[in-house]
Amino acid sequence: MEIYEEINDGIAVLTLEGRLDAVSSKGLKDAVNELLKKEKSSIVLNMLKVDFIDSSGLGSLVSCLKTVNNERGDIRLASLQDQVRAILELTRLYRVFQIFDDSDTAVKSY
Repeated sequence: MEIYEEINDGIAVLTLEGRLDAVSSKGLKDAVNELLKKEKSSIVLNMLKVDFIDSSGLGSLVSCLKTVNNERGDIRLASLQDQVRAILELTRLYRVFQIFDDSDTAVKSY
């Protein structure tokens, strides 16, 4: 998985590209921890190019959210592919994360 970071209106946007699974979960956690070191705790995960997520990927999302919440921040998800959205609905994680149609809308929601 590739992870690209940008700052948009003071909000950290991580664009994820590829599979969010057991192999790539640590990379996501590391990227979020690096943002927290930079005192960026308002984070948007742009998942437009994430075409697969498994239980490890879901676990890493929840783990990152918990870590960020402990720093009084939040993670919002944007641009979910239909398959990823279906998994979040099936696991009811759509109740835990705020989900937006695109990253610009997610950034403006802060």
